[in-house]
This record gives sequence, structure tokens and C-alpha cells, in this order.
Amino acid sequence: MIVHTHTDMLRMLFTLRGSVVKRIAWRCLMVTLLAALIVLVERHYPAFFYPVSATPFTLLGLSLSIFMSFRNNACYDRWWEGRKAWGRMIIEVRSFVRESVVITDPAQRASLLRSLCGFAHGLNARLRGEDDAQAAAPWLAQGAAISPHNVCDGILRHIGEQCARLASEQRIGEFRYMTLEQRLVGLSEVQATCERIKGTPLPFPYTLLLHRTIYIFCLLLPFALAEPLGWLAPLFTTIVSYTFLGLDAIGNELEDPFGRDENDLPTDALVRMIERDVLSALGEPLPAVLEPVEHVLS
Repeated sequence: MIVHTHTDMLRMLFTLRGSVVKRIAWRCLMVTLLAALIVLVERHYPAFFYPVSATPFTLLGLSLSIFMSFRNNACYDRWWEGRKAWGRMIIEVRSFVRESVVITDPAQRASLLRSLCGFAHGLNARLRGEDDAQAAAPWLAQGAAISPHNVCDGILRHIGEQCARLASEQRIGEFRYMTLEQRLVGLSEVQATCERIKGTPLPFPYTLLLHRTIYIFCLLLPFALAEPLGWLAPLFTTIVSYTFLGLDAIGNELEDPFGRDENDLPTDALVRMIERDVLSALGEPLPAVLEPVEHVLS
């Protein structure tokens, strides 16, 4: 996620960090060259050039803008819902830590709380398509039977079994067991929410129609601008193509908020926050807070 403490006009105009310029530069360049070629043909061979009215492009551009706003809002909702899910994870972990003080065995409490860190690391890796078992392993107790099929769910199931055993042995009260179980249910809902966002992209025909319409609009626009604008047509074509192609690229990036792109959610920093909360409750040394590197918080 991009973090700018102070944003001045020059930085807004020329910064490339977090911008989609690098992703669409070649496409914008091709559209610009095409526009220049069309203007060249119109200037030297006007008999072979058929002027095109700008009215259809005005209507198409308006419709395309509305269509893109709906798609980008849907993509941003996915990004924001993912952030709310990770925020809820922090709430549930902190609540579990606070309510676990009734566990009188320090070693067992520490094992349960560290397993929550393993859950956070495992879910972060799972959403990024990485090895969740390897990410969670350093935080799990030796000999813990965690299913490799779904490591995160296995961790929650293991914690729930330990809490149920404490309740059956009357080492914690039934009410306290229920509150701890509610925290585990909340974490399970967080995992399901993130997996739903990760595993359910926007409908492909919806995205395909938008992509095709953008390219058709950008490729045909120079024919309408060549005659009235002359050599200014490539400039205005570039601006329009940068806007439409850029909005399309931003939507693609926000559609999956759990990756390692510059504008994705800073899940590493959120996992580190959970680590610090758990280790602070256990009285152990705290790792450093993750800070933005060149304005990027991972």
C-alpha cells in the first residue's frame, strides 16, 4: 500500500511509485503512434481520409465512463472488504488474548496465543498463493496435528480442541469457553471472507466487454480528432487513453487485494501488528514495526 506523508504538486505529477503508468505505457505509446500515423495520412493524403464525426465518440465515452465507474467501485469494494476482514481479525485476536487470562497454565496459554500468530501468517501466505504450512510452522507447538489440506482451519480447530479440553477438565468455566469459541468463529469468518474475495473474481464477460470497448474507443478516437485538431490529436488521444487504460489497470489491481502489488493491502504489516499484540501479552520481546520502504507498506 502506498503511504505518502506529504504530497505536493510536483510529486503528484511525476511520481511513478504506485502509479499504473508502468503497466500501460506501451499501450498508450501504441495508441499515440497510431494517432500520429492517422494525422499524417490525413495531412498528406486527404482524398483517402474520410472524416468521422465526434458525436458517436462523445456518447460512447460517456457510456464507457459510467460503465468503468461501476466496475472500479466494485473492485474498490473488494479491496475495502478485505481490509475490514483483516481489521476484524485484529479485533478477534486481541479479544482472545484478553479473555485467555483465565488459562492458568502459562505454557499452554502461550502455545494457544502463538498459534493465533501462526493462523495470521498462514492466512496471509494462503491468500498470496504461497506455502501456508511453512509460514505458520514457526509459531505452532511441536507435535501439533494440523491438517495440510487447510492449515488455517486446522489451527483454529486445534485451538478449539484445546479450549474444549480445558472446559471439560473444569480449568475454565463454560461461559469463558463459549466466549473463546466465539472468537474462533470470528476468525473462521474472516478466513472465509478473504477466501471468497480471492476465489471469486468479477464475472469474466463483464470485464471482457469493458476491455474490448476501451480498446475500440482508443483505437478509433484518432479518426475523429485528426481533422479538427491536426497534430494536437495524438496529444489528446494519449490523455484519453491514459485515463481509460489507467482506470482499467487500477480496477484489475484492486480486484485481488491480497497480492504483492504496490497498491495491495499491507497484510505483512497487519500480521506484524498481531505478532506484537500477542508477544506483548506474553511478556516476550517485540519485533520492530514494519515501516514503509520508499513509500510502500507491504
